[in-house]
Amino acid sequence: MSNSVAGPEIERLIQLLAKLPGLGPRSARRAALHLIKKKEQLLVPLAAAAQEAVEKVTVCSSCGNVDSCDPCTLCADPRRDAKIIVVVEDVADLWALERAGAINCLYHVLGGTLSPLDGIGPEDLNISGLINRASAEDSEIKEIIIAVNATVEGQTTAHYITDRLENLDLKITRLAHGVPVGGELDYLDEGTLTAAIKSRADF
Repeated sequence: MSNSVAGPEIERLIQLLAKLPGLGPRSARRAALHLIKKKEQLLVPLAAAAQEAVEKVTVCSSCGNVDSCDPCTLCADPRRDAKIIVVVEDVADLWALERAGAINCLYHVLGGTLSPLDGIGPEDLNISGLINRASAEDSEIKEIIIAVNATVEGQTTAHYITDRLENLDLKITRLAHGVPVGGELDYLDEGTLTAAIKSRADF
């Protein structure tokens, strides 16, 4: 006897929603019920938007961003500083930097970090694409900012990229690590405090 209280279509919706980040089985059931209750206002437009995304969204062949055009909107924007490339692990990181509006440059999405324990090597990431962009004869790139996460895997990836780029006439920098704006020292972990001391700058 099945424990399911809903038809297979609803169960399928719940199972798919449960695969989304931040949604477990219980949250997925609540989300599915909400979508069904608001069928015309939410479920129908969501289904249409999902179908349109399937048909139109693509990965930029230059930087790895996702957009409805290739090259993406950022790569095609002539107002961006093509001399600077910010290297990020994931598209979500690219979007976060864009929301902050801290820099008007181009990006390169690696698609993850090196992790030998998980079987992720250089060939599994978009590192060769970065090397090709930086070493192209018509390249305008003068600086590469490595903006990966401050994890062991992130730092391993940063060192690997730096080694691969060392023969090129480029300035290679990384994001400062340390005390966040508005942060109080007493609440920070030892790793963050150590990074802040090592990355100290002139006042």
